[in-house]
Amino acid sequence: MAKFKSYDYNQTSMVVINFEEQLQPGTFEHAIHYLIDERLDLSVFHPQYKNDEGGRPAYDPAILLKIILFAYSKGITSSREIQWCCETNVIFKALSCDTVPHFTTIASFVSSYPESIEALFEQIVLICDQEGLIGNELFAIDGCKLPSNAAKEWSGTLDELKLKRDKIRKKIRHCIKEHKKLDRRRSDDKERARRLEKSITTLDKAFNKIDQFLKTASPRMGKAKQRKEVKSNITDNESAKITSNKGTFQGYNGIAAVDKKHQIIVEARAFGEGQEYHTLRPMLEGIRERYQRLGLSDNIYQDGTIVTADTGYASEDNMQYLNGNGIDAYVPDNQFRLRDKRLGGQKQKHGPRHPGTAGRGEIYPASRFWFNATSKTCVCPAGNAMWLRSEKMDAHGNTQFNFEGRLTDCRHCPQNSQCMHNPSAADDGKGNGRQVRFTLKTKPSATDWMKRRIDSKRGKEIYSHRMSVVEPVFGNLTANKGLNRFSLRGKAKVQGQWQLFCMIQNIEKIMRYGASMAS
Repeated sequence: MAKFKSYDYNQTSMVVINFEEQLQPGTFEHAIHYLIDERLDLSVFHPQYKNDEGGRPAYDPAILLKIILFAYSKGITSSREIQWCCETNVIFKALSCDTVPHFTTIASFVSSYPESIEALFEQIVLICDQEGLIGNELFAIDGCKLPSNAAKEWSGTLDELKLKRDKIRKKIRHCIKEHKKLDRRRSDDKERARRLEKSITTLDKAFNKIDQFLKTASPRMGKAKQRKEVKSNITDNESAKITSNKGTFQGYNGIAAVDKKHQIIVEARAFGEGQEYHTLRPMLEGIRERYQRLGLSDNIYQDGTIVTADTGYASEDNMQYLNGNGIDAYVPDNQFRLRDKRLGGQKQKHGPRHPGTAGRGEIYPASRFWFNATSKTCVCPAGNAMWLRSEKMDAHGNTQFNFEGRLTDCRHCPQNSQCMHNPSAADDGKGNGRQVRFTLKTKPSATDWMKRRIDSKRGKEIYSHRMSVVEPVFGNLTANKGLNRFSLRGKAKVQGQWQLFCMIQNIEKIMRYGASMAS
Protein backbone atom coordinates (compact mmCIF):
# COMPACT_ATOMS: atom_id res chain seq x y z
CA MET A 1 0.00 0.00 0.00
CA ALA A 2 1.34 3.42 -0.98
CA LYS A 3 2.55 5.72 1.78
CA PHE A 4 2.29 9.52 1.75
CA LYS A 5 3.48 12.27 4.00
CA SER A 6 0.85 13.49 6.43
CA TYR A 7 -0.63 16.98 6.04
CA ASP A 8 -2.47 19.14 8.55
CA TYR A 9 -4.02 22.37 7.29
CA ASN A 10 -5.26 23.24 10.76
CA GLN A 11 -1.96 24.59 12.00
CA THR A 12 -0.12 27.88 12.33
CA SER A 13 3.29 28.43 10.80
CA MET A 14 5.59 31.42 10.86
CA VAL A 15 6.97 32.09 7.38
CA VAL A 16 9.86 34.49 6.86
CA ILE A 17 9.24 36.67 3.80
CA ASN A 18 11.52 39.26 2.27
CA PHE A 19 9.14 41.74 0.66
CA GLU A 20 11.71 43.03 -1.82
CA GLU A 21 12.25 39.52 -3.18
CA GLN A 22 8.54 39.15 -3.95
CA LEU A 23 8.73 42.05 -6.43
CA GLN A 24 10.55 40.32 -9.25
CA PRO A 25 11.97 42.35 -12.18
CA GLY A 26 9.86 42.13 -15.30
CA THR A 27 6.58 42.11 -13.38
CA PHE A 28 4.03 44.91 -13.12
CA GLU A 29 4.35 45.05 -9.33
CA HIS A 30 8.10 45.61 -9.67
CA ALA A 31 7.52 48.35 -12.26
CA ILE A 32 5.15 50.36 -10.05
CA HIS A 33 7.43 49.80 -7.02
CA TYR A 34 10.44 51.12 -8.94
CA LEU A 35 8.66 54.05 -10.58
CA ILE A 36 6.96 55.26 -7.40
CA ASP A 37 10.11 54.97 -5.28
CA GLU A 38 12.68 56.17 -7.82
CA ARG A 39 11.06 58.26 -10.57
CA LEU A 40 7.84 59.89 -9.37
CA ASP A 41 7.52 62.98 -7.19
CA LEU A 42 4.68 62.31 -4.75
CA SER A 43 4.99 65.66 -3.00
CA VAL A 44 1.88 66.69 -4.98
CA PHE A 45 -0.10 64.78 -2.34
CA HIS A 46 1.60 66.35 0.69
CA PRO A 47 -0.39 69.63 0.89
CA GLN A 48 -3.52 67.55 1.56
CA TYR A 49 -2.11 66.31 4.86
CA LYS A 50 -2.45 68.58 7.94
CA ASN A 51 -0.77 66.40 10.57
CA ASP A 52 2.76 67.87 10.61
CA GLU A 53 2.37 69.31 14.10
CA GLY A 54 -0.16 66.93 15.58
CA GLY A 55 -2.35 63.94 14.91
CA ARG A 56 -1.56 60.36 13.98
CA PRO A 57 0.91 59.49 11.19
CA ALA A 58 -0.86 58.91 7.88
CA TYR A 59 -0.33 56.12 5.39
CA ASP A 60 2.37 57.07 2.90
CA PRO A 61 0.82 58.02 -0.49
CA ALA A 62 3.46 55.76 -2.07
CA ILE A 63 2.02 52.73 -0.26
CA LEU A 64 -1.57 53.58 -1.12
CA LEU A 65 -0.71 54.30 -4.73
CA LYS A 66 1.15 51.01 -5.15
CA ILE A 67 -1.65 48.82 -3.84
CA ILE A 68 -4.36 50.75 -5.73
CA LEU A 69 -2.55 50.60 -9.07
CA PHE A 70 -1.78 46.91 -8.60
CA ALA A 71 -5.39 46.21 -7.61
CA TYR A 72 -6.73 48.11 -10.62
CA SER A 73 -4.39 46.14 -12.89
CA LYS A 74 -6.14 42.98 -11.62
CA GLY A 75 -9.62 44.40 -12.12
CA ILE A 76 -10.16 45.07 -8.39
CA THR A 77 -11.78 48.46 -7.72
CA SER A 78 -13.61 47.71 -4.47
CA SER A 79 -11.79 49.35 -1.54
CA ARG A 80 -13.03 46.57 0.78
CA GLU A 81 -11.56 43.93 -1.50
CA ILE A 82 -8.26 45.84 -1.71
CA GLN A 83 -8.11 45.85 2.10
CA TRP A 84 -8.76 42.09 2.13
CA CYS A 85 -5.99 41.56 -0.44
CA CYS A 86 -3.57 43.47 1.81
CA GLU A 87 -4.44 41.01 4.59
CA THR A 88 -4.13 37.80 2.57
CA ASN A 89 -2.13 38.28 -0.66
CA VAL A 90 1.69 38.10 -0.58
CA ILE A 91 2.23 40.61 -3.42
CA PHE A 92 -0.09 43.13 -1.76
CA LYS A 93 1.75 42.56 1.53
CA ALA A 94 5.05 43.19 -0.23
CA LEU A 95 3.83 46.41 -1.85
CA SER A 96 2.28 47.68 1.39
CA CYS A 97 5.15 46.49 3.63
CA ASP A 98 2.64 44.34 5.51
CA THR A 99 0.40 47.27 6.40
CA VAL A 100 -3.38 47.06 6.01
CA PRO A 101 -4.98 50.42 5.21
CA HIS A 102 -8.67 50.58 6.10
CA PHE A 103 -11.03 50.49 3.13
CA THR A 104 -12.24 54.01 3.95
CA THR A 105 -8.65 55.26 3.68
CA ILE A 106 -8.28 53.60 0.28
CA ALA A 107 -11.61 54.95 -0.98
CA SER A 108 -10.80 58.44 0.26
CA PHE A 109 -7.40 58.42 -1.47
CA VAL A 110 -8.95 57.55 -4.85
CA SER A 111 -11.80 60.06 -4.61
CA SER A 112 -10.22 62.99 -2.74
CA TYR A 113 -7.14 63.81 -4.84
CA PRO A 114 -8.14 64.15 -8.52
CA GLU A 115 -5.75 67.10 -9.05
CA SER A 116 -2.83 65.15 -7.59
CA ILE A 117 -3.68 62.12 -9.75
CA GLU A 118 -3.73 64.43 -12.78
CA ALA A 119 -0.23 65.67 -11.88
CA LEU A 120 0.93 62.08 -11.42
CA PHE A 121 -0.47 61.07 -14.82
CA GLU A 122 1.50 63.95 -16.33
CA GLN A 123 4.70 62.71 -14.68
CA ILE A 124 4.12 59.26 -16.17
CA VAL A 125 3.75 60.82 -19.64
CA LEU A 126 7.05 62.65 -19.13
CA ILE A 127 8.78 59.42 -18.10
CA CYS A 128 7.39 57.73 -21.23
CA ASP A 129 8.94 60.50 -23.31
CA GLN A 130 12.27 60.19 -21.48
CA GLU A 131 12.23 56.44 -22.15
CA GLY A 132 11.75 57.09 -25.88
CA LEU A 133 8.26 55.58 -25.99
CA ILE A 134 6.45 58.56 -27.57
CA GLY A 135 6.92 59.20 -31.27
CA ASN A 136 4.62 62.24 -31.67
CA GLU A 137 3.94 61.07 -35.21
CA LEU A 138 0.22 60.36 -34.86
CA PHE A 139 -2.36 60.72 -32.09
CA ALA A 140 -5.55 58.66 -32.30
CA ILE A 141 -8.49 59.86 -30.19
CA ASP A 142 -11.42 57.71 -29.09
CA GLY A 143 -13.75 57.17 -26.16
CA CYS A 144 -14.90 54.39 -23.85
CA LYS A 145 -18.49 54.77 -22.60
CA LEU A 146 -18.99 53.17 -19.19
CA PRO A 147 -21.67 53.23 -16.48
CA SER A 148 -20.87 54.95 -13.20
CA ASN A 149 -22.19 54.98 -9.65
CA ALA A 150 -25.45 56.64 -10.69
CA ALA A 151 -28.90 55.27 -11.50
CA LYS A 152 -30.60 56.13 -14.80
CA GLU A 153 -33.98 55.75 -13.02
CA TRP A 154 -33.25 59.07 -11.33
CA SER A 155 -32.77 60.88 -14.65
CA GLY A 156 -35.11 63.33 -16.34
CA THR A 157 -35.72 66.94 -17.24
CA LEU A 158 -36.92 69.13 -14.39
CA ASP A 159 -40.50 68.87 -15.66
CA GLU A 160 -40.22 65.07 -15.82
CA LEU A 161 -38.82 64.97 -12.28
CA LYS A 162 -41.64 67.22 -11.04
CA LEU A 163 -44.15 64.84 -12.61
CA LYS A 164 -42.42 61.88 -10.95
CA ARG A 165 -42.48 63.67 -7.59
CA ASP A 166 -46.21 64.38 -7.93
CA LYS A 167 -46.92 60.72 -8.78
CA ILE A 168 -45.01 59.62 -5.67
CA ARG A 169 -47.01 62.08 -3.57
CA LYS A 170 -50.26 60.53 -4.84
CA LYS A 171 -48.98 57.03 -4.03
CA ILE A 172 -48.05 58.15 -0.50
CA ARG A 173 -51.54 59.59 0.06
CA HIS A 174 -53.11 56.39 -1.23
CA CYS A 175 -51.00 54.21 1.10
CA ILE A 176 -51.79 56.43 4.09
CA LYS A 177 -55.50 56.23 3.25
CA GLU A 178 -55.37 52.42 3.05
CA HIS A 179 -53.47 52.24 6.33
CA LYS A 180 -56.11 54.38 8.07
CA LYS A 181 -58.84 52.06 6.75
CA LEU A 182 -57.09 49.10 8.38
CA ASP A 183 -56.84 51.01 11.65
CA ARG A 184 -60.59 51.85 11.65
CA ARG A 185 -61.52 48.26 10.93
CA ARG A 186 -59.14 47.03 13.65
CA SER A 187 -58.06 44.46 11.14
CA ASP A 188 -55.87 41.53 12.13
CA ASP A 189 -54.06 41.79 8.80
CA LYS A 190 -50.80 42.88 10.41
CA GLU A 191 -48.73 41.76 7.43
CA ARG A 192 -50.56 44.12 5.08
CA ALA A 193 -50.23 46.98 7.56
CA ARG A 194 -46.51 46.29 7.82
CA ARG A 195 -46.14 46.34 4.04
CA LEU A 196 -48.02 49.63 3.81
CA GLU A 197 -45.80 51.22 6.46
CA LYS A 198 -42.70 50.04 4.60
CA SER A 199 -44.07 51.40 1.30
CA ILE A 200 -44.83 54.77 2.89
CA THR A 201 -41.29 55.00 4.30
CA THR A 202 -39.72 54.07 0.94
CA LEU A 203 -41.91 56.46 -1.04
CA ASP A 204 -41.33 59.26 1.45
CA LYS A 205 -37.54 58.92 1.02
CA ALA A 206 -37.89 59.01 -2.78
CA PHE A 207 -40.19 62.05 -2.58
CA ASN A 208 -37.78 63.98 -0.33
CA LYS A 209 -34.84 63.07 -2.57
CA ILE A 210 -36.52 64.46 -5.68
CA ASP A 211 -37.99 67.45 -3.86
CA GLN A 212 -34.65 68.53 -2.39
CA PHE A 213 -33.01 68.25 -5.80
CA LEU A 214 -35.69 70.35 -7.50
CA LYS A 215 -35.37 73.12 -4.89
CA THR A 216 -31.73 73.77 -5.79
CA ALA A 217 -31.32 72.49 -9.36
CA SER A 218 -31.44 74.53 -12.52
CA PRO A 219 -32.11 73.12 -16.00
CA ARG A 220 -29.14 71.29 -17.44
CA MET A 221 -28.53 72.54 -20.97
CA GLY A 222 -26.95 70.59 -23.80
CA LYS A 223 -23.92 71.77 -25.73
CA ALA A 224 -25.47 71.70 -29.21
CA LYS A 225 -25.93 74.98 -31.08
CA GLN A 226 -29.67 74.75 -30.62
CA ARG A 227 -29.39 74.64 -26.86
CA LYS A 228 -32.12 72.70 -25.19
CA GLU A 229 -32.60 71.05 -21.84
CA VAL A 230 -31.13 67.60 -21.37
CA LYS A 231 -31.84 65.09 -18.64
CA SER A 232 -30.51 65.83 -15.18
CA ASN A 233 -29.65 63.10 -12.70
CA ILE A 234 -30.33 63.28 -8.98
CA THR A 235 -27.55 60.92 -7.86
CA ASP A 236 -24.84 62.42 -10.11
CA ASN A 237 -25.86 65.43 -12.14
CA GLU A 238 -22.53 65.58 -13.99
CA SER A 239 -23.10 62.14 -15.52
CA ALA A 240 -25.20 61.51 -18.61
CA LYS A 241 -27.69 59.00 -19.90
CA ILE A 242 -25.60 57.24 -22.55
CA THR A 243 -26.62 54.78 -25.25
CA SER A 244 -23.97 52.45 -26.64
CA ASN A 245 -23.73 48.91 -27.99
CA LYS A 246 -23.92 47.81 -24.34
CA GLY A 247 -27.36 49.37 -23.90
CA THR A 248 -28.53 52.54 -22.17
CA PHE A 249 -26.98 53.50 -18.84
CA GLN A 250 -26.03 56.43 -16.63
CA GLY A 251 -22.33 57.09 -16.81
CA TYR A 252 -19.35 58.85 -18.36
CA ASN A 253 -17.33 58.78 -21.55
CA GLY A 254 -13.62 58.22 -20.92
CA ILE A 255 -11.70 59.83 -23.80
CA ALA A 256 -8.06 59.00 -24.49
CA ALA A 257 -5.49 60.29 -26.98
CA VAL A 258 -3.03 57.52 -27.86
CA ASP A 259 0.39 57.93 -29.46
CA LYS A 260 1.09 55.58 -32.35
CA LYS A 261 4.66 54.47 -31.52
CA HIS A 262 4.02 52.40 -28.37
CA GLN A 263 0.34 53.18 -27.65
CA ILE A 264 1.12 55.59 -24.84
CA ILE A 265 -1.89 57.58 -23.61
CA VAL A 266 -0.83 61.24 -23.73
CA GLU A 267 -4.17 62.69 -22.63
CA ALA A 268 -7.10 61.22 -20.70
CA ARG A 269 -10.32 62.97 -19.69
CA ALA A 270 -13.81 61.98 -18.62
CA PHE A 271 -16.90 63.68 -20.03
CA GLY A 272 -20.45 63.47 -18.76
CA GLU A 273 -22.05 63.54 -22.21
CA GLY A 274 -22.87 60.82 -24.67
CA GLN A 275 -21.94 62.72 -27.84
CA GLU A 276 -18.28 62.83 -28.68
CA TYR A 277 -18.04 65.68 -31.17
CA HIS A 278 -17.78 68.37 -28.48
CA THR A 279 -14.90 66.54 -26.72
CA LEU A 280 -12.41 66.87 -29.59
CA ARG A 281 -11.45 70.49 -28.97
CA PRO A 282 -10.87 70.12 -25.19
CA MET A 283 -8.77 67.01 -25.83
CA LEU A 284 -6.59 68.72 -28.44
CA GLU A 285 -6.13 71.79 -26.28
CA GLY A 286 -5.35 69.58 -23.30
CA ILE A 287 -2.58 67.81 -25.24
CA ARG A 288 -1.04 71.10 -26.39
CA GLU A 289 -1.11 72.55 -22.87
CA ARG A 290 0.35 69.38 -21.35
CA TYR A 291 3.27 69.38 -23.79
CA GLN A 292 3.86 73.06 -23.00
CA ARG A 293 3.91 72.41 -19.23
CA LEU A 294 6.32 69.50 -19.66
CA GLY A 295 8.58 71.58 -21.91
CA LEU A 296 8.27 69.10 -24.77
CA SER A 297 6.81 71.46 -27.39
CA ASP A 298 5.37 74.96 -27.60
CA ASN A 299 2.80 73.74 -30.11
CA ILE A 300 2.87 70.02 -30.83
CA TYR A 301 0.56 70.40 -33.86
CA GLN A 302 3.01 72.74 -35.59
CA ASP A 303 5.74 70.12 -35.20
CA GLY A 304 4.12 67.77 -37.70
CA THR A 305 1.97 65.62 -35.40
CA ILE A 306 -1.06 64.09 -37.11
CA VAL A 307 -4.42 63.73 -35.34
CA THR A 308 -7.12 61.23 -36.27
CA ALA A 309 -10.49 60.34 -34.76
CA ASP A 310 -13.59 58.46 -35.86
CA THR A 311 -16.89 59.75 -37.25
CA GLY A 312 -18.33 60.59 -33.82
CA TYR A 313 -15.97 63.58 -33.59
CA ALA A 314 -17.00 65.11 -36.93
CA SER A 315 -18.89 68.39 -36.92
CA GLU A 316 -18.65 71.62 -38.86
CA ASP A 317 -17.41 73.50 -35.78
CA ASN A 318 -14.67 70.93 -35.18
CA MET A 319 -13.58 71.07 -38.81
CA GLN A 320 -13.42 74.86 -38.62
CA TYR A 321 -11.30 74.60 -35.48
CA LEU A 322 -8.89 72.11 -37.08
CA ASN A 323 -8.60 74.16 -40.27
CA GLY A 324 -8.22 77.48 -38.48
CA ASN A 325 -5.49 76.19 -36.16
CA GLY A 326 -3.51 74.43 -38.87
CA ILE A 327 -3.89 70.99 -37.27
CA ASP A 328 -3.03 68.10 -39.59
CA ALA A 329 -6.14 66.08 -38.76
CA TYR A 330 -8.16 63.34 -40.47
CA VAL A 331 -11.71 62.94 -39.16
CA PRO A 332 -14.23 61.26 -41.51
CA ASP A 333 -17.87 62.31 -41.88
CA ASN A 334 -20.69 59.76 -41.70
CA GLN A 335 -20.68 59.31 -45.49
CA PHE A 336 -17.01 58.40 -45.69
CA ARG A 337 -17.52 54.66 -46.02
CA LEU A 338 -20.26 55.09 -48.59
CA ARG A 339 -17.87 57.06 -50.80
CA ASP A 340 -15.13 54.43 -50.49
CA LYS A 341 -15.51 51.98 -53.39
CA ARG A 342 -13.52 49.38 -51.45
CA LEU A 343 -16.35 49.23 -48.88
CA GLY A 344 -19.16 49.27 -51.40
CA GLY A 345 -20.70 45.96 -50.37
CA GLN A 346 -20.11 46.27 -46.65
CA LYS A 347 -23.72 47.06 -45.68
CA GLN A 348 -25.09 44.17 -47.69
CA LYS A 349 -22.51 41.84 -46.23
CA HIS A 350 -23.01 42.69 -42.60
CA GLY A 351 -26.70 43.64 -42.68
CA PRO A 352 -28.40 46.44 -40.72
CA ARG A 353 -26.66 47.75 -37.62
CA HIS A 354 -29.80 47.59 -35.50
CA PRO A 355 -32.24 44.67 -35.60
CA GLY A 356 -35.66 45.46 -37.01
CA THR A 357 -34.45 48.24 -39.32
CA ALA A 358 -33.95 46.14 -42.44
CA GLY A 359 -34.94 47.99 -45.58
CA ARG A 360 -34.66 51.51 -44.14
CA GLY A 361 -31.50 52.20 -46.05
CA GLU A 362 -33.04 51.04 -49.32
CA ILE A 363 -35.48 53.92 -49.86
CA TYR A 364 -34.82 56.51 -52.53
CA PRO A 365 -32.05 58.89 -51.47
CA ALA A 366 -32.23 62.64 -52.08
CA SER A 367 -30.05 62.20 -55.16
CA ARG A 368 -33.02 60.52 -56.93
CA PHE A 369 -35.01 63.77 -56.74
CA TRP A 370 -34.64 66.58 -59.31
CA PHE A 371 -33.95 69.91 -57.62
CA ASN A 372 -33.79 73.27 -59.41
CA ALA A 373 -32.19 75.92 -57.24
CA THR A 374 -33.12 78.78 -59.59
CA SER A 375 -36.84 78.06 -59.66
CA LYS A 376 -36.82 76.51 -56.16
CA THR A 377 -38.69 73.46 -57.37
CA CYS A 378 -38.34 69.74 -56.82
CA VAL A 379 -39.72 66.72 -58.68
CA CYS A 380 -39.87 63.25 -57.14
CA PRO A 381 -38.72 60.04 -58.91
CA ALA A 382 -42.36 59.37 -59.89
CA GLY A 383 -42.50 62.71 -61.74
CA ASN A 384 -44.71 64.55 -59.25
CA ALA A 385 -43.95 68.13 -58.26
CA MET A 386 -43.34 68.60 -54.54
CA TRP A 387 -44.27 71.68 -52.55
CA LEU A 388 -41.68 73.90 -50.88
CA ARG A 389 -42.35 73.46 -47.20
CA SER A 390 -39.69 75.86 -45.90
CA GLU A 391 -36.67 77.90 -46.95
CA LYS A 392 -34.27 78.97 -44.24
CA MET A 393 -30.69 79.83 -43.49
CA ASP A 394 -28.62 77.40 -41.39
CA ALA A 395 -25.95 78.28 -38.83
CA HIS A 396 -23.22 78.35 -41.50
CA GLY A 397 -24.96 80.75 -43.87
CA ASN A 398 -26.19 78.10 -46.30
CA THR A 399 -29.75 78.03 -47.61
CA GLN A 400 -31.83 74.94 -46.83
CA PHE A 401 -34.83 73.99 -48.98
CA ASN A 402 -37.26 71.51 -47.42
CA PHE A 403 -39.70 69.88 -49.84
CA GLU A 404 -42.61 67.55 -49.14
CA GLY A 405 -44.68 65.35 -51.40
CA ARG A 406 -48.41 66.05 -51.61
CA LEU A 407 -50.53 63.54 -49.71
CA THR A 408 -52.66 62.65 -52.71
CA ASP A 409 -49.54 61.96 -54.80
CA CYS A 410 -47.72 59.89 -52.14
CA ARG A 411 -50.88 58.01 -51.07
CA HIS A 412 -51.55 56.51 -54.50
CA CYS A 413 -47.97 56.39 -55.77
CA PRO A 414 -46.91 52.87 -56.86
CA GLN A 415 -43.36 53.66 -55.67
CA ASN A 416 -44.22 54.80 -52.12
CA SER A 417 -42.84 51.60 -50.57
CA GLN A 418 -39.47 52.40 -52.16
CA CYS A 419 -39.66 56.08 -51.38
CA MET A 420 -41.01 56.31 -47.80
CA HIS A 421 -39.98 54.75 -44.51
CA ASN A 422 -43.63 54.57 -43.54
CA PRO A 423 -45.95 54.71 -46.59
CA SER A 424 -49.07 54.59 -44.38
CA ALA A 425 -48.21 58.07 -43.06
CA ALA A 426 -49.74 59.51 -46.23
CA ASP A 427 -53.09 57.78 -45.58
CA ASP A 428 -54.00 60.20 -42.82
CA GLY A 429 -55.04 63.77 -43.59
CA LYS A 430 -52.79 64.93 -40.74
CA GLY A 431 -49.88 62.83 -41.99
CA ASN A 432 -46.96 63.68 -44.21
CA GLY A 433 -45.72 62.78 -47.63
CA ARG A 434 -42.09 62.08 -48.48
CA GLN A 435 -39.80 64.82 -47.23
CA VAL A 436 -36.43 65.73 -48.69
CA ARG A 437 -33.92 68.49 -47.97
CA PHE A 438 -31.41 70.25 -50.22
CA THR A 439 -28.69 72.62 -49.02
CA LEU A 440 -27.42 75.37 -51.29
CA LYS A 441 -23.94 76.23 -50.11
CA THR A 442 -22.73 79.79 -50.50
CA LYS A 443 -19.11 78.78 -50.00
CA PRO A 444 -17.14 75.58 -49.36
CA SER A 445 -17.48 74.50 -45.75
CA ALA A 446 -14.82 73.18 -43.40
CA THR A 447 -16.52 69.80 -43.69
CA ASP A 448 -15.90 69.88 -47.45
CA TRP A 449 -12.25 70.65 -46.71
CA MET A 450 -12.03 67.59 -44.47
CA LYS A 451 -13.84 65.42 -47.05
CA ARG A 452 -11.15 66.18 -49.62
CA ARG A 453 -8.44 65.33 -47.09
CA ILE A 454 -9.97 62.08 -45.84
CA ASP A 455 -10.91 60.90 -49.35
CA SER A 456 -7.36 61.36 -50.62
CA LYS A 457 -4.96 58.44 -50.87
CA ARG A 458 -2.86 59.87 -48.03
CA GLY A 459 -5.96 60.49 -45.90
CA LYS A 460 -7.19 56.91 -46.26
CA GLU A 461 -3.75 55.56 -45.46
CA ILE A 462 -3.44 57.68 -42.31
CA TYR A 463 -6.97 56.95 -41.11
CA SER A 464 -6.37 53.23 -41.54
CA HIS A 465 -3.94 53.41 -38.58
CA ARG A 466 -6.56 54.76 -36.17
CA MET A 467 -8.11 51.46 -35.17
CA SER A 468 -4.80 49.64 -34.67
CA VAL A 469 -3.52 52.47 -32.46
CA VAL A 470 -6.40 53.17 -30.09
CA GLU A 471 -8.67 50.10 -30.07
CA PRO A 472 -6.11 47.70 -28.47
CA VAL A 473 -5.74 50.19 -25.61
CA PHE A 474 -9.44 50.08 -24.79
CA GLY A 475 -9.40 46.31 -25.25
CA ASN A 476 -6.61 46.04 -22.69
CA LEU A 477 -8.35 48.29 -20.15
CA THR A 478 -11.80 46.75 -20.46
CA ALA A 479 -11.09 43.07 -21.18
CA ASN A 480 -7.73 42.50 -19.46
CA LYS A 481 -8.01 45.01 -16.61
CA GLY A 482 -11.72 44.49 -15.98
CA LEU A 483 -12.72 48.14 -16.38
CA ASN A 484 -16.47 47.77 -16.92
CA ARG A 485 -17.74 50.69 -14.84
CA PHE A 486 -16.63 53.72 -12.85
CA SER A 487 -17.24 53.26 -9.13
CA LEU A 488 -17.35 56.98 -8.25
CA ARG A 489 -19.67 59.96 -8.66
CA GLY A 490 -18.77 63.40 -9.96
CA LYS A 491 -16.77 64.30 -13.08
CA ALA A 492 -13.54 65.18 -11.22
CA LYS A 493 -13.51 61.92 -9.25
CA VAL A 494 -14.38 59.78 -12.28
CA GLN A 495 -11.64 61.50 -14.29
CA GLY A 496 -9.16 60.66 -11.52
CA GLN A 497 -10.18 57.00 -11.66
CA TRP A 498 -10.00 57.01 -15.47
CA GLN A 499 -6.47 58.47 -15.34
CA LEU A 500 -5.40 55.81 -12.84
CA PHE A 501 -6.40 53.12 -15.33
CA CYS A 502 -4.66 55.00 -18.14
CA MET A 503 -1.53 55.17 -15.97
CA ILE A 504 -1.59 51.38 -15.78
CA GLN A 505 -1.54 51.20 -19.59
CA ASN A 506 1.48 53.54 -19.70
CA ILE A 507 3.33 51.79 -16.86
CA GLU A 508 2.96 48.45 -18.64
CA LYS A 509 4.57 49.99 -21.73
CA ILE A 510 7.43 51.36 -19.60
CA MET A 511 7.85 47.91 -18.06
CA ARG A 512 8.08 46.18 -21.46
CA TYR A 513 9.89 48.71 -23.61
CA GLY A 514 11.48 51.28 -21.31
CA ALA A 515 15.26 51.50 -21.46
CA SER A 516 15.65 51.93 -17.69
CA MET A 517 13.55 48.84 -16.94
CA ALA A 518 15.64 46.69 -19.25
CA SER A 519 18.91 47.57 -17.56
